[in-house]
Amino acid sequence: MRKVILLILCFIFSSQWFVQALSWVYPFVVWKGNVYEVTDEKVSDIGDIIGKVRRGTNDMTGEYFGDASNAYPKGTKYYEVIGISPKIAIAVEVGENEWQKAIFVHKAPNHWMENVIIVLFFVVLIVVAIIVMLRINNKKKIP
Repeated sequence: MRKVILLILCFIFSSQWFVQALSWVYPFVVWKGNVYEVTDEKVSDIGDIIGKVRRGTNDMTGEYFGDASNAYPKGTKYYEVIGISPKIAIAVEVGENEWQKAIFVHKAPNHWMENVIIVLFFVVLIVVAIIVMLRINNKKKIP
């Protein structure tokens, strides 16, 4: 019995526990379902604010959704670049009066959270419609 316990203890202490984290290939931002790689190119012809980083990415799973970024904090603003379509490139605020060009790379993958938000919106809308209809119906019954 002692040999079995000793063998189990040796196995437990000799086992390696792996911790895994992603290393991103390039810094990116996501805007309106599109992923843009942030380049080192400085931009000065800035237009209107078109969005901002709303959430980060999961460095363990690589998942992200909505207006996210793997390199910039929440609140980082996106701008139009004058003379360039936002379908091609946008500007990302990297400092005070300092912007870098972010070039469209690909469409962002769909994430289940985006669908949950849409479904919840419609559920709330239906519940509100039912409540309004019940109140109107109850008012008609009162003499």
